[in-house]
Amino acid sequence: MSGFDLHIASSLGLLLGVCLAAGVFADLLHLPKVTAYLLVGLLVGPSALDLIPEGHVELFEPVLKMAMAVVLFNLGCEFTFSKVRRVAAHCLALSVGEITVTCGLVTTGLWLFGCSGSMALLLGCLAVATAPATTILVLKEFRSEGPVTESTGFLVAMNNFACIVLFELAFLAVHLVQGKLHVSVGHQLGILLQNIAGSIAFGVAGGLIVSYGCGLLNMKRWLVLLVATTTFLLGVCETFHTPYMLTFLVMGVTVANTSDMKSKIVDELDHLSGLLAVLFFAAHGTELDVNAFIEVGKIGVIYIVFRIAGKWLGVYGAARATRQPVEVRHWLGSCLFAQAGAAIALANIAVTRDPVLGKPIQSIILGSVVVFEIIGPLFIRQSLLRTGEVPLAQAIRHTSSTPLDQVRSVTDRFRTAIRRSTPAASTTSKVKVSDLLRKSKGLNQSANFEAIIAYIEHSHDNTYPVIDDRRQVVGVIRYPLLSNVMFDNSVTQLVCAEDLATETDAFLYPDEPATHAFELFQAETDDCIPVVTRAEPHELLGVVRRSDVMHALITQHRKSK
Repeated sequence: MSGFDLHIASSLGLLLGVCLAAGVFADLLHLPKVTAYLLVGLLVGPSALDLIPEGHVELFEPVLKMAMAVVLFNLGCEFTFSKVRRVAAHCLALSVGEITVTCGLVTTGLWLFGCSGSMALLLGCLAVATAPATTILVLKEFRSEGPVTESTGFLVAMNNFACIVLFELAFLAVHLVQGKLHVSVGHQLGILLQNIAGSIAFGVAGGLIVSYGCGLLNMKRWLVLLVATTTFLLGVCETFHTPYMLTFLVMGVTVANTSDMKSKIVDELDHLSGLLAVLFFAAHGTELDVNAFIEVGKIGVIYIVFRIAGKWLGVYGAARATRQPVEVRHWLGSCLFAQAGAAIALANIAVTRDPVLGKPIQSIILGSVVVFEIIGPLFIRQSLLRTGEVPLAQAIRHTSSTPLDQVRSVTDRFRTAIRRSTPAASTTSKVKVSDLLRKSKGLNQSANFEAIIAYIEHSHDNTYPVIDDRRQVVGVIRYPLLSNVMFDNSVTQLVCAEDLATETDAFLYPDEPATHAFELFQAETDDCIPVVTRAEPHELLGVVRRSDVMHALITQHRKSK
């Protein structure tokens, strides 16, 4: 930055602050938050505004690796042996098909368009990798459940393991053909197997420590144990040059199969993983280089196109051959487009081993990552919505208050805190329900699901009156109950407002005092109550909010002093 350099603490605060703002805009634009974090990282990074001083992101590297480790640990915790057997029964064929087609298609395509056979082969192997952090955190963000979600987790784990093995074997074959292999093939294979075995051993050891420790220690100390084990294992993997991603995946699998408190362990780690994930993607976004994408030119575009085609066609072909459900055939492949960590790390290794061959490979990977990391989460979100595996609360944007409402709420709480008590409802209140009325048309009982969603998205309430053709209230839809319903387009076409409404006995008349509304809210959990006319047929006039009633009482109490 011109004039002065930010302190590293300020860089950290800036990254987290812009991510907070990005999360709000992501909700407005219906974007996955991961994409928003990457984009704001790109914005404040060297490719755009250059607000983060050079070298600061490198200092975050241990924390970023820990974020990846935590994500992989969480992924591994999903795989009990019984689940692995069940999922593997239908996913192994998908994994083999997707890996084979992706590697083969990218290798062939690049070779046909002018790449050397060695470069094409290595890039074909790297194309197999799927970004675990990006993919898994998008699944967690949308709280998705179903066959596509379950299969995605399995394929991500298989892809990254296969990518490491295929890349090492491909590099071994390239050096053997070029006469650059200075040790025997057996020795190189031995080193590869040793690294894999070491990663698995470290992961099992770490998982046993966590399972034993969490069973022995008070829950308040679990987070310290988890962080201590994770950071120590990261250092061990760096020291012995073993692939840490496999270590933490195995660590999660070990905990899943040796502890009956797996869910509580994951929940405890979630307190940390959310913050780490935000920093991971923001920092990762600053490293995305738009110029690198431009420089790779035609070869980069070919790599992107053939990798996307390979992922989708590989899954589609294998799913069709094994008679998998339609949603798996059409949408699972597009959940695997994201690419970053493993491919970048292996591309760096390629540069170290063979600079002449490795540098072009690194340029293509770094350039294409800009595209894959941005479009990957978008495709995952679309796939999950299409398959109906996302709860309604994650599929739409809904907030319970406006910025102005929140200002008033903070002010009211401050006034209450000064008085050290919450004002009781005064029987002499002159405020009427009509003074607090918020006009609302309500939802007609025949309104389709699309109309219901539009109503919810434009409302800041959590309770919605449902009316008949005479405008009489026939019930209310409660968002907290509805929010966990899966957003399945194939089913929602058959649903109308009447199907989702529940009866309510809580009504208000416009000439009633606000104290009566206060009394009703004391007995109700709803955030608003319908207001209807006294005369038959009791037509809906609008609603009264709990927050409005409390504000009126607090204001009246202050004026009476």
